[in-house]
Amino acid sequence: MVTKLSRRAVLAAALSLPAARLWGQDAGLAQRPPTRPIPDAAELVAASRLRGTVGYALLDNRGTLLDGALASEPLPPASTMKVLTALYALARLGPDHRFRTRVVRAADMLVLVGGGDPILSSDDLETLAADLVASGQTSPARFAVWGGALPRLTEIVPDQPDHLAYNPAVSGMILNFNRVHLGWRHVGGGLQMRLEARAAANSPRAYTITAQPVDQRNLFTYRADDRVEHWTVARSALARPGSRWLPVRRPELYAGDVFQTLCRAKGLVLPSPEVIDVMPAGDEVAAHGSQRLDRILRDMLYYSTNLTAEVVGLHASGARDPAASARRMQGWFRDQGLGDGFDLADHSGLSDASRVTAEGLARAIQSAAGAAELGALLKRDPLSDDLGAPVSQSYEVAAKTGTLNFVSNLAGHLDKDGRQGVFAILCTDQPRHIATSGTDLPAGVRGWTREAKTLQRRLLASWAQRYL
Repeated sequence: MVTKLSRRAVLAAALSLPAARLWGQDAGLAQRPPTRPIPDAAELVAASRLRGTVGYALLDNRGTLLDGALASEPLPPASTMKVLTALYALARLGPDHRFRTRVVRAADMLVLVGGGDPILSSDDLETLAADLVASGQTSPARFAVWGGALPRLTEIVPDQPDHLAYNPAVSGMILNFNRVHLGWRHVGGGLQMRLEARAAANSPRAYTITAQPVDQRNLFTYRADDRVEHWTVARSALARPGSRWLPVRRPELYAGDVFQTLCRAKGLVLPSPEVIDVMPAGDEVAAHGSQRLDRILRDMLYYSTNLTAEVVGLHASGARDPAASARRMQGWFRDQGLGDGFDLADHSGLSDASRVTAEGLARAIQSAAGAAELGALLKRDPLSDDLGAPVSQSYEVAAKTGTLNFVSNLAGHLDKDGRQGVFAILCTDQPRHIATSGTDLPAGVRGWTREAKTLQRRLLASWAQRYL
């Protein structure tokens, strides 16, 4: 007896058959095509056609070198140097270290005593002024500022253009990262320029710094006398309202001027500030403590603040100049069996003289004293700032970037599903880097830097798939 099958039954029977029998094809053609191979690091570097040298190293959590090329080639660290400085400061000073700014009464003189706080702001000085007034102090005959807690340097690195705000003076007295805010606008028929010690809540006028518009070829010129820093600005650059930060070269006078203004607003009149080299004996009458060092270092790594790096490095070493301080830091790594190929000339990476290797940098991040605290201070997925967030990403990155003209580096931690590695990628076009040192945005640098960062992201993705 033949039974008539329903349409549903016929479809069900057909769907139960293997694909090859259903379509009359060879079974091999129905199999999933082979997975496209993951390009390795060498292939990615070659395909990028990035001009220059690319050194890289990837370590597993036991310190085994999983991948590397030119990993022992000494290359400029740029701001990845700040990772080494953070490790050094954490170990030497401790994560809970705080810097203190004090006011001392010495007979008929009040002294603002800089403690080398790298993040002291006008808002902090306002709080210190309030505490000073609350202590009942009377107006002194003299008011002085002492910055001898650290060596005095006119700029972090010599031979840079005067106007670069990331290259200010260094001293034991630091205010607003030793920067002043210049703003300008057209009012009526004239140009109004104002210099402020700008902070979140307080932005008093800076009277020890002046700026004037001038018909000149150079964008800025600078000179200083005993009391005032003088800037001129090319009038052609001031056609539209705008603002920018300028570096401060006389930070003791700058801080004293601001503190004088803030105290006057609270009813305490101070004489014009003077700078002293010898700290007199006296009684502390007010003080301000900084944030913890680990918080300061986290912000330093996030914002890549050169002044903070140099200051905490000098505090950690106790040396009297940056070169000697960098040598002590290099010796500290060497004593731990780390730092092969390192030649350290500063703490920020701003100097062209510093050199690190990719493998040495990765090993320091992994195993130097202070490494356990470092991971939590590194920025998450820092490449997204320039490349945008990836469409999909199966791994996590916590790292420090390092950028100079035709130098682009990345170093830190790579994590996928709990499996971890430590890496460093150093990209340098040394001839163009040397030729453009100290130049603002030379031709080709933006495109080159973007290509380097794109390569870094591709290397991380390859490593995450191949090794983690």
